[in-house]
Amino acid sequence: MAVRLKEPVKARKSLPLTERDLADIARLRGQTPERQALSELAGAVVVESVAEAALLHMIFEAGLRAIRERAEERAYESEAAARVASGEADEIRQAARRRRPAWAGED
Repeated sequence: MAVRLKEPVKARKSLPLTERDLADIARLRGQTPERQALSELAGAVVVESVAEAALLHMIFEAGLRAIRERAEERAYESEAAARVASGEADEIRQAARRRRPAWAGED
């Protein structure tokens, strides 16, 4: 099965690769845990016969996904720290403690 891009290609860029990069790419072609992880992150099954350009694109997409997830984590951490600093988190906790649980009226 050929891997196709989800959008039309607008440009092809050259990518300098070290010996280690080439070894990592070769490892991603084999039956390895890294290849399985890449398949999960890229949302596509990586097969040994995948074209090099398609494999590099999957690696790029997986990297971007990881970057976005990390940025989102930092935004949540920052928002939580701001709430703690302003005392809003304490107010929310106190209000939740005063609220009667939904199951309290059950007999």
